[in-house]
Order: sequence, then C-alpha cells, then structure tokens
Amino acid sequence: MKRLTTAFAALCVSAPLAFGQTPKPVEDVNKVVDNTPDSIAKALMSRPAPGATRKEGKPVVFYIGDSTMRNGTLGNGNNGQWGWGYFASLYIDPEKASVENQALGGMSTRTFYNQLWPDIRKALRPGDWVIIQLGHNDNGPYDSGRARAVLKGTGRDSINVTIKETGKKETVYTYGGYIRKYIDDCRKAGANPVLMSLTPRNAYGDDGKIVRKPQGKWLEEISRETGVPYVDLNEISGAKLDKYGKWKTDYHFYRDKIHTSKFGAEMNARSAAEGIAASTDPKLAPLQAMLKGVELPVVAVRREKGKPVVFITGDSTVKNTDRDAEGMWGWGSQAYTVFDSTKVTCANCAKAGRSTRTYLNEGRWEQVYNSLQPGDFVLIQFGHNDIGPIDDQKKRGVIRGTADSSHVYRMKDNGMYEVVYTFGWYLKKFIQDVREKGATPILLSLTPRNEWPGGKIERRNDTYGKWYREVARETGVEFVDVHNITADFLDKECGSKEKAMKYYNHDHTHTSLLGAQTNAKSVAKGLRDIGSPLAKYLK
Repeated sequence: MKRLTTAFAALCVSAPLAFGQTPKPVEDVNKVVDNTPDSIAKALMSRPAPGATRKEGKPVVFYIGDSTMRNGTLGNGNNGQWGWGYFASLYIDPEKASVENQALGGMSTRTFYNQLWPDIRKALRPGDWVIIQLGHNDNGPYDSGRARAVLKGTGRDSINVTIKETGKKETVYTYGGYIRKYIDDCRKAGANPVLMSLTPRNAYGDDGKIVRKPQGKWLEEISRETGVPYVDLNEISGAKLDKYGKWKTDYHFYRDKIHTSKFGAEMNARSAAEGIAASTDPKLAPLQAMLKGVELPVVAVRREKGKPVVFITGDSTVKNTDRDAEGMWGWGSQAYTVFDSTKVTCANCAKAGRSTRTYLNEGRWEQVYNSLQPGDFVLIQFGHNDIGPIDDQKKRGVIRGTADSSHVYRMKDNGMYEVVYTFGWYLKKFIQDVREKGATPILLSLTPRNEWPGGKIERRNDTYGKWYREVARETGVEFVDVHNITADFLDKECGSKEKAMKYYNHDHTHTSLLGAQTNAKSVAKGLRDIGSPLAKYLK
C-alpha cells in the first residue's frame, strides 16, 4: 500500500500512559472534548493496576478490550450499560487464577496497544492468559479526532501519519498487524494469548439474522497463521440473539445498538466461557481446567417419557413451608390434588418473598428457562411482593404498569446500580422466554388477601388485575384469573374476614392448607373455563 503522511490528532495521548496518570484534555477538530481529565483518570484507576491481583504461584487471566467488555467511567452500570468483562470472573475458579478486566471504553486495537498495553505487557508472567477482543472502535480518521482507526484486514501494510495538533508521528498498521503485536508480546513474556471475536451488535442483515462482524474472519486467519487459539464469540452470541427474536434482543442492549445491558453482558460472558470450554484446541486445555460454572443451571426434575412438566413459579402464596398441618401452605404444594400425576409432572419452583424482579435476578427464572422442553407448561403468578421500595435492601420493587420502560436506580445498601423494569415487562419477558423454548406460558393472577373493605373481599382489579389483562391482550398468553375465582368463592362461602380466616394462616396473605387447596382448585377451574390445553391433564 502507498505510504501516506497526513495530520494526526490525539484525543488523549499517543504515548503510553503510566497506570493512574491523568492525561490533559485535548479538543478535536470539532472543538469537542471527549472526556474530562477527572473522568478519564477515574476510568483508568477503576481498572486494577496490571498484575495487582496476582496470587503467589497462580496465573492471571487478563481481559483486554473496549466498552463492550468494560463500560462507563467506572464500569459499574451507572449508565445502564455493562461490559461482559465484569462477569468474566464468574467462570474462572479463583483458587486457580485471578481475573483482571483491563478493558477501557473507547479503545481501538491501535490506541489500546499504544496507551494501555505497555503496563499490561510489563505485568505479564509465564503461564498467564490474555483474552484479546478489540475492533469495535477501529474505524474513523487515522489522523484527527480520536485518531484510533487501523487499516482493514490482516495484511502487513502500514501508513505514516502525523498528529495534527501535536505534530507527533506514528505508524499505523492493519488490524491483523496489531493483533500480531499482541501475540508476539505475550509469547515473549511466556503468556498465552487467546483471540476472541467481537460481541455482536443489535443489527440485522437481509437474511433476518444478526450481522456477523468481519473481524471474526480476520482473527481466524491470524489464528491459523500463528497457532493461537480462537474463540468465535461473535458467532456464539449472535446465534443466541437469532433465536431470541427482536424484542428480546433489544433488551440485551441499552441506549444504543452496540453497548449491552446486564442481560447482554451476562450472555456474552457466558458465551465466552462456553466457547473456551467447547474448543478442541489442545493449547486451551490449561485454561479449560480453570473454568467453573459453565454448565447451565437447571431445575432438578425427574422427567418421564410422554409426560410434560408443569413448572410453577411464584412467591410464598405458591410455595411456603408446606409441612405443618397447622402452618402456612402455598397452593403449588397441592398441585397433585388437581393435576393427574400419571399424565403430567409438576415442579413447584416458587420461592417465598420473591417478586418478578428478584425471581429473575437470583437466577431462579434461569433454571426454569434452561429446563424447558417443547410441550412443557409454565404457570406464572407474581404480584404480592412487586410494588414497594425499589432501592432498599430487599431490592424487589418494580415500576408500576406494563409499558416497556425502565430506569437506572442506585441501591441504598451497597451503592450498586440496576436497571429496573415495569411489572408487566418482567411478565412479558417470562412469557417470551417460555415460548422461545417451545413451551406454553400461562399467566395467573395473584391470590386474594383476607381484607374485606365494604363487606366484600378485597379485589385488586384496578392495579394487578388491570396489568395482567394488559399483558394478556398484548401477548395473547392464556390467562387464569385465580384472584377473582377464589374471591368469588370466599365472598359466597364466608362473607367476612373472620369466617374466611380458616383459609388463611398467620396474616391476611398466606394461606392455610385449606386455603392452598382452594387456590389449587381455582387454578383448575380457570384452566377449564378458558379451554386451556393444560386442562386435559387435570383430574
């Protein structure tokens, strides 16, 4: 390629940054300052000093990348975006290695090598691992603005540029040229480089599938040339997004089409671990031996041929202590009083005290999701714990309503940030997840409380009832109105709070054994009333 000399503008620095060094802000040609010195310094210092986590006799797994690996000034999700490097340590056994997410937002293959890599290179020791994932920011000008572009492809071409504002000269290489430099430096230090393709963007091609990034093919080429292991994260995560569909794919990103939400970051971290675990490259064997938690968590349920599983999700009104005849019972414990155990298997996966949000955040929904097979059913019943404080220690409150809206909240007890959605959004997520797996979701309204305003049992049709119906209309999901079915029964049979007490225990929400059996009967009645396919499995 013809060697060119042009003007070059460095946004922060072109020379290496010592760890924690505060760069001076420099305006680009459009008079835009990309970051203040303070925020740049915070971003740099919130990364661990390279090698600082090393434990005697144990290697360090370094992750190097950009904002898709480590997002925001502090990388703590305060903008609703998360990089997958934050969750990478979930898959490395801390007894075998430490993990350092050395990624920084805005870095290209070129700027990372020039500015951040020198300190990491000094910290490398024999036996360390370096996961290399760069390329999202490799476009744009070579010699102005951020001046972070590289030449495309894997050739050995280069161009000479001159920084416009400073007059500093630099040689710019191809994408493959910089990757070779990382590889050479790792090998000189006795460390093990691993090439990893980019995280996918929220962009669809003419074939209706997520667009795959060209850097993957370039990395494959370099992998073959150098013998360095390659993990195609772009393809692994892209294939998942293809199956998810547009609505689910959208919430794996936040605010734009590139940066991931916590959902997307967790997915990419798992995909990276799965890619390493599944590799047949013998050079990855030592790293594979350090992995943990790669197997998908599932519900411990015994499947029998020809019998679908009914997964029951919810809170303490569905699953309680369920032992003492005089104690508190959830209706899920009485599922076999209405379902025929010779035709269907019931798995009560509810947990006391949970809201839609905490049921999801604690990984309970993931276990159900991973366990689903075509033909299964999932009963979804939440609400008693959903409307309340969002940022307190329990962290179970959600936003009222059913709109596809969200907000970033800072938790009071630990200062962590979380994107919280509406009650209806969580229900829609559960419904979509079930359908994705070929199973049937059924939405149940919450059980009534033993409160009797005006001489009739309390009905919550203007809040939860309204939201359930909105979700049912929007998604077309089957809806069983347990709330009103049981309330109608108690109005007729009891007529007062005192007489209804035999159906409750301890308070106005939790049911006795009789109350649990009554709610189970309401579920059965509702399934028959709507002509649900699940009704054929009832006694």
